[in-house]
Amino acid sequence: MRRQFVRLHRWLGIATALFLFVAGLTGAIIAWDHELDAALNPSFFNARTDAPALPGLVLARRVEAADPRVQVTYLPLDAEPGRTLLMMVSPRVNPATRQPYPLDFNQIAVDPATGAIQGRREWGAVSLARINLIPFIYKLHYTLHLPFTGGIDIGTWLMGIVGIVWFFDSMVALWLSFPSFKAWRKSFAFRLRRGGYALTFDLHRSGGVWIWGVLMVIALTSISMNLSRPVVRPLVSLLSPLTPDPINNPELLRPAQPGEPVLSRETIVRLAEDAGKAQRLKVAPGGLYYAEFMHAYGVGFYATGNDHGDFGLGNPWMYWDAATGQPLGASIPGKGTAGDVFMQVQFPLHSGRILGLGGRILISAMGVAVAVLSATGLLIWLKKLNARRRSAHNAQNARKTRDSARSTART
Repeated sequence: MRRQFVRLHRWLGIATALFLFVAGLTGAIIAWDHELDAALNPSFFNARTDAPALPGLVLARRVEAADPRVQVTYLPLDAEPGRTLLMMVSPRVNPATRQPYPLDFNQIAVDPATGAIQGRREWGAVSLARINLIPFIYKLHYTLHLPFTGGIDIGTWLMGIVGIVWFFDSMVALWLSFPSFKAWRKSFAFRLRRGGYALTFDLHRSGGVWIWGVLMVIALTSISMNLSRPVVRPLVSLLSPLTPDPINNPELLRPAQPGEPVLSRETIVRLAEDAGKAQRLKVAPGGLYYAEFMHAYGVGFYATGNDHGDFGLGNPWMYWDAATGQPLGASIPGKGTAGDVFMQVQFPLHSGRILGLGGRILISAMGVAVAVLSATGLLIWLKKLNARRRSAHNAQNARKTRDSARSTART
């Protein structure tokens, strides 16, 4: 039985090692994505004008008036002091060609005092240029930059499947790490003085044992985030009902009618302010998102600069029909069914932000640990593979020697 589990662990580990090595190192980096991005690109993040900032809604109008090709799809409602206001944009349709205007950017950095655009970039582009490096690493973490094929996000599915394999392999690894109950202390020990293969083996086995619980949480949350809609939500709904929302329940959405006007951002923000008061939220609307494909607005409630949700279960979000203003649903952290709360906690757990700064430090360290476990696992396999090959080679030579001796004796 143990031999079969060793083989299972070996092949599952080999199958996922490279993916987990990349995911671990990139995860350690993107735990600090905002800070690193700002440090690498100060001209993109630091406002040039030292003057009072205009509201985000005013800045969005100025951007769209200055460049009719673009439509602002996401914006914070206020800029952080001394920082640019980062907006996501998409191309409008060219009335002459009835095709979207060609754009080589989807994110802009706006001077909050003037509305002037300080910088542009394609967030998530396959590029190692300084301006694109952190978004490139962020997207690499969960998609490997693999393309959509036949309407399927290959990278997201692949990394979700890797997470499933990793989750089950971790349970196998824990069982294998304790071959003897009497010698359980060895499974926690590191033979630092021995070095070499002994230390490599201990880093893989004992290192994994010490952080096993955290690794299981990271593996489970990676599955939940990559395969939320097709896999995890249906499974969770078998145990607890999930409150419908427009992101995961397209049936809530009403198709846009030809020529139908879209409500202004200001109108949606007013609706959000009233809804936030009705829900007794402690923060005002902090960011606004327009999803043209859903014909809906989403409003996030958070303090300026806290769009990621730096502590706890994250930020509240509410949704409205873009033409009628009809409420389409809400996600309020800590509220809803048990299934709702389970889904809300996935990103805060995976990113470590549920514990604030300390959680991010932990997740960053775990990313490095995952890379080390993957590398040491491959080294152990290669050493044993070489040993088996040498043993087979020696056995083959011994057989040849015996056969030669027998042939000589016969003659």
